[in-house]
Amino acid sequence: MKILVVAEHRQGKWNNASFETLAAAQQIAGATNGSVSTAVLGKGIVTFADELAAKAVAEVLSVEHDLLADYTPDGYCIALKQLIESAKPDLVLFPHTYQVRDFAPKLAASLGKGMIGDCVGYRSENGKLVFVRQMFQGKTVADVSFLGAGPWFASFQAGAFRADLVQAHASGKAPINSASVQLDAAQIRTKPLELFKEAKSAVDLTQAPLIVAIGRGIKAPENIPQAEAVAKAMGAEIAASRPICDEGWLPMERQIGSSGQTVAPKLYLALGISGAIQHVVGMKGARTIVAINKDQNAPIFEIADYGVVGDIFEIMPALTEELQKAK
Repeated sequence: MKILVVAEHRQGKWNNASFETLAAAQQIAGATNGSVSTAVLGKGIVTFADELAAKAVAEVLSVEHDLLADYTPDGYCIALKQLIESAKPDLVLFPHTYQVRDFAPKLAASLGKGMIGDCVGYRSENGKLVFVRQMFQGKTVADVSFLGAGPWFASFQAGAFRADLVQAHASGKAPINSASVQLDAAQIRTKPLELFKEAKSAVDLTQAPLIVAIGRGIKAPENIPQAEAVAKAMGAEIAASRPICDEGWLPMERQIGSSGQTVAPKLYLALGISGAIQHVVGMKGARTIVAINKDQNAPIFEIADYGVVGDIFEIMPALTEELQKAK
């Protein structure tokens, strides 16, 4: 099986979910005796291509064009359609980002194919790939497979795979090949504007390596500074379960879960979070989960790597003090 991963970058930075998807592709290739190539689009993308070439891929396809300097759904669809028709992959994988949701279904449809989006896993059954998608806010999952010939299109949810498991190239560097595409300004029907930001304080928790999250156990908004002190001492971002944001104690951009952000940090510290499925689906991809809750039967302990049964109001100040001493 020939797999093509379309990596995403914006404003000079990678979207880390690209490497999570690359990790998924490498695992699928291992299970199907396949190969993985990557594609990067834009203008002035030499550094991005070099970084991808250091990973265990067969080749990096560099698609450089003036009209790809800024993202547009038309530009990406037209360029990628030409690339796919030339490279002839069996499976095209994307990180399930806002940008991918914007153009990938259109791309698949332009080639007369369907797309399985927001997958959380896969398995190989009798040589056939089966993709796993969550349904009903993570309460159950569905197995979905493709019918007909490729190329097939799928995207993986942020946090479904670990980016740190991406394998490096055995000999140091994969070949980088320039892929020529034909694009005309008349084909671009939208004009890229400045990226939308909800507020100056807006934060992308999906890129945070350390997160301290609070739940109902925090009891009142005046207690949040204690959790913020822990986060500051750790160098972490503060986040919350839905009830906290619904009450307005923290802004909605800090919410994690099925109706908030999906994260996969190196460390996720859950303070007073019971672990309802709607929250768990948003953070279960964390590399290490530490949960503190006074209820020893809290569901959060079922997925935690380390669990502490105790009062967060006793533990938070003590933890902050020890973290500050360690500095």
